[in-house]
Amino acid sequence: MMHPPPSLKARALRLLATREHSRAELERKLRAFEEAPGELAQALDALEAKGFIDAQRVAESVVHRRASRLGSARIRQELHDKGLDDDTVAEALAPLLETEFERARAVWRSRFQAAPADATERARQMRFLLARGFSGDVVRRVLAAAGTPADDEDFLP
Repeated sequence: MMHPPPSLKARALRLLATREHSRAELERKLRAFEEAPGELAQALDALEAKGFIDAQRVAESVVHRRASRLGSARIRQELHDKGLDDDTVAEALAPLLETEFERARAVWRSRFQAAPADATERARQMRFLLARGFSGDVVRRVLAAAGTPADDEDFLP
């Protein structure tokens, strides 16, 4: 017996059951399944009205999952990629800015454990932290706290 394909609403609910999705993410993922123009927008409007889609929850979820490993810049980019507006992103990132140094230091410790022995190793450790979205100032402070001089002002943005 052949079952009809799931509706857009059912597909969206299936996606939302695995993790929080923004409206823009759902539109991107479900656009290919839209049969009539406006059908997807209508389904997403209904889900948003019932509280199944919430930008604030999406932002909180991303921050909760990623803050222990990434800096504010990377998380900001990820939230923007999910289609969240600037105000929601700024509100979600505000508490992270206070803990940026501690989080960067924990990430550095988990990877390196010891201060760099030479300039090449220092540059490698700096690139590691910068690639994870920590600011240049925070990276300098983390390595200074590890016992290395801050003599590479030209290296960091």
